Amino acid sequence: MLETETIDRATVDGDEFVLARHDGDWVVRVNSRMLMSSRMHASEEALAEHALERFQAPRAVLVGGLGLGFTLRAVLDRVASDTVVTVAELVPELVSWNRQQLAELNDRPLEDPRCEVVVGDVFETIKRSRGAFDVILLDVDNGPIALSNAKNQRLYSEQGLRACHRSLRSEGVLAVWSSGPNARFERRLSAAGFDVEVMRVPVRPGARARHVLFLGVRRS
Repeated sequence: MLETETIDRATVDGDEFVLARHDGDWVVRVNSRMLMSSRMHASEEALAEHALERFQAPRAVLVGGLGLGFTLRAVLDRVASDTVVTVAELVPELVSWNRQQLAELNDRPLEDPRCEVVVGDVFETIKRSRGAFDVILLDVDNGPIALSNAKNQRLYSEQGLRACHRSLRSEGVLAVWSSGPNARFERRLSAAGFDVEVMRVPVRPGARARHVLFLGVRRS
């Protein structure tokens, strides 16, 4: 059995985050539970792909949750040279790890001049940014279900989704990554003022396992 090598660790609001290597892959665990792995990132890239297909030539994009940088890299690869891409990440060490140990994993996305990094709660960024974004992508925790941090639930609440609606420009797109289906969240998204589409996408190419994308287009 291959051993897991711990590279670094951090404690945030009482939760222990661990960056590790296992069988050539990067892994982040929270309180000994798997949160993300470089082995499975197709659905994170699909989040960016399908959201950006629904808004032509966005001027401002918000990525909530940096993770291992796969969603951010997929956004940067698809937007114009003058698009501003803001990434909000609550865990400072994840930003540091992406700048250092993980820098080559996605071709140093944090060094792209279009990228602006906000270390803090994406919910606070959304609340203070009325009409600021064309596209918002949320990949925070494990989505609306299976939360590692209960505080993140407010982002996916009725209050949080209405804040997202206010933060988007006309016909803007809100895309939410989820580890699994959630009919209640789909109804909540519609009630908050979005035309909703739900997609199931592979966790990695050729895999039978699926993650879920909630795609909402802002109604006026």
